[in-house]
Amino acid sequence: MATRDTPGTHSHGHLWLVGLIGVAAGLLLLIYVPSLPAVSGTILLFGGFHLVGALVLLASLYVMAGNRLAGRLPGRKRRQDTANFDFGWAPAWALGPWIAALILAAIAVAVQVATPAYWPLAMVLTLLAANFFAGGLIARTVGRYEHAALPMVDLLPCDAGVVLDAGCGAGRTTIALGRALRNGRVVALDRFDSNYIEGGGRALLEQNLRLAGLTARVDIELGDLTALPFPEGRFDAAVSAHAIDHLGSQKEQGLREVLRVLKPGGRFLLVVWVPGWTMFAIVSVLALLFSGKGAWRRMAASAGFELCDEGMLNGNWFVVLKKPIGASQRGEAEFHRLPGA
Repeated sequence: MATRDTPGTHSHGHLWLVGLIGVAAGLLLLIYVPSLPAVSGTILLFGGFHLVGALVLLASLYVMAGNRLAGRLPGRKRRQDTANFDFGWAPAWALGPWIAALILAAIAVAVQVATPAYWPLAMVLTLLAANFFAGGLIARTVGRYEHAALPMVDLLPCDAGVVLDAGCGAGRTTIALGRALRNGRVVALDRFDSNYIEGGGRALLEQNLRLAGLTARVDIELGDLTALPFPEGRFDAAVSAHAIDHLGSQKEQGLREVLRVLKPGGRFLLVVWVPGWTMFAIVSVLALLFSGKGAWRRMAASAGFELCDEGMLNGNWFVVLKKPIGASQRGEAEFHRLPGA
């Protein structure tokens, strides 16, 4: 397994917001709600809200810093010698929806007890709590290796070639690719700085590759999706699952970089989150903020790709994109027409 290090530039940091909201809600349930007359007069409710508030507070603190703290414990280091795949992010990933479910259920009880006239609000909060609980189950399930599946698509003409896994994390997609391409090589690239994958994912990736018997056929690269450290036309194909959709306003730049490093005619399998029932169960109305299928098609076309295939897999949208034959020559001609080029 070859490795090469180049500096990373940015850091994933959106889980701190989930944790901060949870901390505020936990303090509310721990301090304010038990002081309400309708709650403080009943021992069961008084003690129950203190307990729920403490659980929410501790779970939220874990979401913000638990992975980093756990990684420093001797027990966690021993866990890296396990015979099971470990993709690092399942506990914190599942806690987010469950924290929301616990908060909403507790607030629903408080509303019903303190102001019975607002029972419709309590009912809505209860339904949302059930929705988030289901989302937590989904999030925890997809963190397991047996759910790390890729769609059957026409990516390569044979099981050989060099394929880029753009945003590999702890290696679920890398392993799926390695097992499908018996005679090919995979280049697994990431910044390895994600705060929702334990330790950023580098050590877990190496461990998982050893367990899968793929160490000799995977090269690990440290790099940024918006500035890939490869020459033009380096790869026969590329895959990116749940990575480019985390780039915010730089998603199209990530697509352009993948296009650049593909050989003319090379294909790119992109798997992303889009608004839908699965994502609504996990993040509720925040799923409406995700880029939709139409937006991804427009970005891909703007980047220079041709669309070959698309579909849904486990609630996620996938699309197969192709770098047009002669794309490199057109890009070079356009560059030479620029002033000063």
